[in-house]
Amino acid sequence: MSAPRAAAGDGHPLDNPVRAALTGPHAHFAEHRGRVLRYPADVAPWVAVPDPTEPADWADAAALAGPGGAVTLTAFREPPPADWEITFHAEGVQLVDAGVAAAPLPQAVRLGPADVPEMLDLVARTRPGPFLPRTVELGTYLGVRREGVLVAMAGERLRPPGWSEISGVCTDESVRGQGLGTGLVLAVAHEIRERGETPFLHASAANTNAVRLYESLGFVLRRRTSFLSALVTEHPPARLPGSGGVRTAAVR
Repeated sequence: MSAPRAAAGDGHPLDNPVRAALTGPHAHFAEHRGRVLRYPADVAPWVAVPDPTEPADWADAAALAGPGGAVTLTAFREPPPADWEITFHAEGVQLVDAGVAAAPLPQAVRLGPADVPEMLDLVARTRPGPFLPRTVELGTYLGVRREGVLVAMAGERLRPPGWSEISGVCTDESVRGQGLGTGLVLAVAHEIRERGETPFLHASAANTNAVRLYESLGFVLRRRTSFLSALVTEHPPARLPGSGGVRTAAVR
């Protein structure tokens, strides 16, 4: 069984970017049940539900997560079932390239699976958002080292058709104020543009300093969005008969 295609009502790829990515360039990562998709748990936390949802979709999301598991959503419009425990909810913004001065950063190096322990350590110190052991597989990651130590990085996460999300932007406290984060964002944007795609990114609406910085680089607000994570009930409702089980695409 192949992964589900984008729903007929889906609009712009960035309206439901997780679903657009998992039915597009990231389809090889997709685990799915019914109309619900997700990334493997060690790649990214995001789950994609169709818009609008039906009760069966929430049952499928619960089955993917497992009893007591987490369902993490972005760009959602409908709340999860009332008996799920919301553990995180934040308002965000989605910004898109509107003339970013993208350019390579000469001191940047490409990062790959062998660099993951260092990347996870940097993420633990700086907390830029979700970054897991296989997140590096989602796209290009660039970093800067000082005396052999990884002190800054940025890379790609969601890839809806024609677009690529800049994410994982973090700089160690010891080198902040040196423009490394900005340089890496512009360098990743350059990589995206070289493929003929358009950069975009998400940020917390409350992080006004970061939003102002991205706007100064040439990103503009496309839409406001929300991020939510909820724990499913310990006894989720059963899926309708004949729905099938969890399907997983071949993993690289």
